[in-house]
Amino acid sequence: MAAAAAGGAGTAAALWTEVNRSGQNGDFGRALKSLNKLLQINKDDVTALHCKVVCLIQNGSFKEALSVIHTHTKVLTSDSITFEKAYCEYRLNRIENALKTIQSASQQTDKLKELHGQVLYRLERYDECLAVYRDLIRNSQDDYEEERKTNLSAVVAAQSTWEKVEPEDLGLQEATYELCYNAACALIGQGRLNEAMENLQKAEGKNMGRGQCYRSLCHSFFDVTEEDIEAELAIIHGQMAYIMQLQGRTEDALQLYNQIIKLKPTDVGLIAVIANNIITINKDQNVFDSKKKVKLTNADGVEHKLSKKQLQAIEFNKALLAMYTNQADQCRKLSASLQSQNPEHLLPVLIQAAQLCREKQHAKAIELLQDFAEQSPANSAQIKLTMAQLKIAQGSVTKACIILRSIEELKHKPGMVSALVTMYGHEEDIDSAIEVFTQAIQWYQEYQPKSPVHLSLIREAANFKLKYGRKKEAISDLEELWKQNPKDIHTLAQLISAYSLVDPEKAKVLSKHLPSSDTMSLKVDVDALENSPGATYVRKKGGKLTGENQQKEQGQGDVKKKKRKKKGKLPKNYDPKVTPDPERWLPMRERSYYRGRKKGKKKDQIGKGTQGATTAGTSELDASKTASSPPTSPRPGSSTATSSAATSNMIPPRHQKPAGAAATKKKQQQKKKKGVAIYRIWLLAGAGGRAVFSPLPITVVLL
Repeated sequence: MAAAAAGGAGTAAALWTEVNRSGQNGDFGRALKSLNKLLQINKDDVTALHCKVVCLIQNGSFKEALSVIHTHTKVLTSDSITFEKAYCEYRLNRIENALKTIQSASQQTDKLKELHGQVLYRLERYDECLAVYRDLIRNSQDDYEEERKTNLSAVVAAQSTWEKVEPEDLGLQEATYELCYNAACALIGQGRLNEAMENLQKAEGKNMGRGQCYRSLCHSFFDVTEEDIEAELAIIHGQMAYIMQLQGRTEDALQLYNQIIKLKPTDVGLIAVIANNIITINKDQNVFDSKKKVKLTNADGVEHKLSKKQLQAIEFNKALLAMYTNQADQCRKLSASLQSQNPEHLLPVLIQAAQLCREKQHAKAIELLQDFAEQSPANSAQIKLTMAQLKIAQGSVTKACIILRSIEELKHKPGMVSALVTMYGHEEDIDSAIEVFTQAIQWYQEYQPKSPVHLSLIREAANFKLKYGRKKEAISDLEELWKQNPKDIHTLAQLISAYSLVDPEKAKVLSKHLPSSDTMSLKVDVDALENSPGATYVRKKGGKLTGENQQKEQGQGDVKKKKRKKKGKLPKNYDPKVTPDPERWLPMRERSYYRGRKKGKKKDQIGKGTQGATTAGTSELDASKTASSPPTSPRPGSSTATSSAATSNMIPPRHQKPAGAAATKKKQQQKKKKGVAIYRIWLLAGAGGRAVFSPLPITVVLL
């Protein structure tokens, strides 16, 4: 028995030596085999179980490692295996479970704090994450300070981008390309796009004089090709393209986006973001390309790579693309799902309303918006503005005004007052327009008296009332303006004009405040005014008139010589006794009495008929050429053709008006007019359009 025990101890020692050697060489698969043999000897060996979990983690077998931990909970205490368990849960995207595991630890070690910061970042709890990394940087001394600073800058960039928080200066020197990239993301969140582009160029390595860059580091290794560098720099180029898109350089951005996709980067989050941004550039154009790109956003693991707002933006764009491609059911399904996930968000409801408007169901769209406005008072102003837009599109301007006036926080704003007054003026509802002015002036009188906006509204109200003849109502506004500025002559003149119809005595009293004519005299150069381009009469500058010219100028009664009009030439065969043919200017084919030529019956044809036949006697057999037989169709304007002399004096058809020609012409004109009417109706039918929503593109920032 003692010999067997000694042999087992020697085998265990040899196995542990093998485990140690394999671990140092990074061969964790071989170490795992040795550990399994050790566990066969003693299945409850805590050290062997712990080492097995570590080897499984190093090999990426997180589920198996977590299974070992759960199977041996009695042996592996929570304090000894907390980090490994939390790390496996983190890598398996069980972020909430990982947070609970970390918080259950009795002692927070440095490695637990590092993992805690990563978990808080994934949960988008940036304030807590910032505090964790600050504590780590302040209290730790090891070789991982640069990595912690990089993570700290990423948290600041996320706060600036997603929470719109003004980032504080942490004094981080942009010594690495990661720090440059994160600083650029923070600048994008602040809207400082040019500075962000400079930081990205610095990170990419084009500006070599401003610090260490990634490209220079890559070229320091001989086995790294230019293609590998471009693949690694894809995220930086994607952020550059996003800045170009924000700056309106959509063509440049689209070109850079497509270049990145051609490289086929392995980061599914990057591909999804770029595909989404291309869709936003396409909008309702090039929908076939957008359909291809939207498939890239559905890759496995995308939901773990992007933030909640990025994923939300992609889903919104999917719904909009379905609407633009006339997939009504798909659009309704996506927008309903988005609304259930984000009950307070405005965009899903707007997408549903837009889809209903495309289907010409405006009443349902307005009802949907009204219900949402009642459920979400915070978004009621934007919803009511959309409802007013739909009412205006339907032609219900008065109802649109009622909706706009129900927005309490906006009804006193100058823009809203201007819109309401314009709309009421269009409907000729002057009383309601004046009421809008009165309510706005009262609000500013109470909260911001004598402010520039207050005085501007009073001025516009007075001008509006004077424009529509409400001078009596404009008196109070003009008096208020004149009190504020007694030197305003224009306002005083308007006030006197208004009082002249209501109280002439008061107008006389006020007229004494007008300046005298001497003080109001203007220094005007009369000659320059007369010679100006806008003058109706310009006096010529020249020498004195001579006697002959002076007589001509004084003799205004002389009549100018009239030019002789040349008599028009008449045709040679013109007969003044015959009325000219009104259709003489038309070609023969377009005249009402034209009957056309008889084809295939030419006379005296040679080479026709049977052999030996002659055409000499055909004229004798023609009854129309005999004098006794009347013509079957007399020429227009002739009475009876009796002799060859009569036929020689016959009037040509161009100067004659055939019987029934006017009636035929009227019928043709009616037909033409009918054709024009049909064409106009077709134009009106083809001119109808439909108003659709065209929301602004939603883009996401890469992190």
